[in-house]
Amino acid sequence: MTSQPTLAKAGNGHGSPGDPGGSGLQAGLKNRHLSMIAIGGVIGAGLFVGSSSGIATAGPGILLSYALVGTLVVLVMRMLGEMSAANPTSGSFSAHADRALGPWAGFSIGWLYWFFWVVVLAVEATAGAAILEGWIPAVPQWAWALIVMVVLTATNLVSVGSYGEFEFWFAGIKVVAIAAFIVVGGLAVFGLLPGVDSEQAGLANLTEHGGFLPNGAGAILTGILLVVFSFMGSEIATLAAGESEDPQRAVTKATNSIIWRIGVFYLGSIFVVVCLLPWDSKSIAEDGSYVAALDSLGIAHAGQIMNFIVLTSVLSCLNSGLYTASRMAFSLGQRGDAPKAFARTTERGVPRTAILVSVVFGFVAVFFNYKFPDSVFLFLVNSSGAVALFVWLVICFSQLRMRKIIQAEAPEKLVVKMWLYPYLTWASAALIVFVLGYMLTDTEHNGRTTMLLSLLVAAIVLVIAVVKQRVGAGRAAAAEERDEVSVG
Repeated sequence: MTSQPTLAKAGNGHGSPGDPGGSGLQAGLKNRHLSMIAIGGVIGAGLFVGSSSGIATAGPGILLSYALVGTLVVLVMRMLGEMSAANPTSGSFSAHADRALGPWAGFSIGWLYWFFWVVVLAVEATAGAAILEGWIPAVPQWAWALIVMVVLTATNLVSVGSYGEFEFWFAGIKVVAIAAFIVVGGLAVFGLLPGVDSEQAGLANLTEHGGFLPNGAGAILTGILLVVFSFMGSEIATLAAGESEDPQRAVTKATNSIIWRIGVFYLGSIFVVVCLLPWDSKSIAEDGSYVAALDSLGIAHAGQIMNFIVLTSVLSCLNSGLYTASRMAFSLGQRGDAPKAFARTTERGVPRTAILVSVVFGFVAVFFNYKFPDSVFLFLVNSSGAVALFVWLVICFSQLRMRKIIQAEAPEKLVVKMWLYPYLTWASAALIVFVLGYMLTDTEHNGRTTMLLSLLVAAIVLVIAVVKQRVGAGRAAAAEERDEVSVG
């Protein structure tokens, strides 16, 4: 019979006795850092780059795809917020899964999440390098990727405060840019902006050109597959909260604000795009949704402006990706699921080894992108593609168990509560399983390949986790037997 997991097992890493060396993570993130990390974490480069394919697939109905995924993210973040507010920790959902479901769950989802982000490092570094090479062709693309990775690695190595400061400004530029786009575009949609073609822009674009669902209701589901991965990053605030002065307050604030953040930045901006231009406009397909929308407003150099915003988003994603991967590696090291060196910190509270190992794998992935883009790198991207959904599913099942544990041991820590528990939790899990199943039927947009390869990698990690747990249990039993013999 396994022992009931307890809240006491948790820790936020701030100089805990179990840390093998170093002084532990430190509370170096200020409230303004946490606020901007929470807001900016929702706005990924995928929103700017990938939305055009979603619009081409579902037409104006892509709004429903974003609304459905956004609702799911709100519910999952509410569950994560409940657990993290009660027990802030650098391992976030991985640490919660460890306590609620067992070490195998924390090990598996922690390493899969780390794998996801080190692949993202390579994807974002390449995307940023392509933009920079367009501006300064004298420097080759691989060199730009190297420069970007080195600079952000140095930033993360200095202190958590320097990461927070960089992210504050990166995320700030994203937020200001998209807010300005929504305001100006909204004025154009309602005919309040002079110089804009009123016959082309307007609410009529939502229903004309084949109707609101020109490709049928099924396109909404396909649209979900295309947009779901652009929401990954919402959970970063719960990891970063472990290094803030008031983790519980930071988690509560990030959780409560997720609704308006998704509503404004995702639904608001996509609504403006599909109202400014017909969904089947050639310019959306050729130039990208946001560039085409800016062009339609008569804004000069729209392409370069959007390139700058996308570059900022890429740098923000890289910065946060490296931070997130290293903190997950740190947490895995703390729990004995990774080498102990991962849990060592410098005097400034920086997990140097975890950062360096994460960035080395990122560099290796960048190399594969340039050397074997259609084989090894494609495998890495596809095999990490469904990790977001796996993470959300584990959060659902962890919350179902953790609620009972918290209520039994420390009910006063339930400062954030999941709505309509356990019904909405089960409904969220069912929706995630449905999306995962639907991916297996999607051959047109690579969903089936992504799902199968992600399941393969997840199965390998799960097998390693189970073997590790059994070996550990065997050693513990043997040690206990030796102690009994020596006492006897």
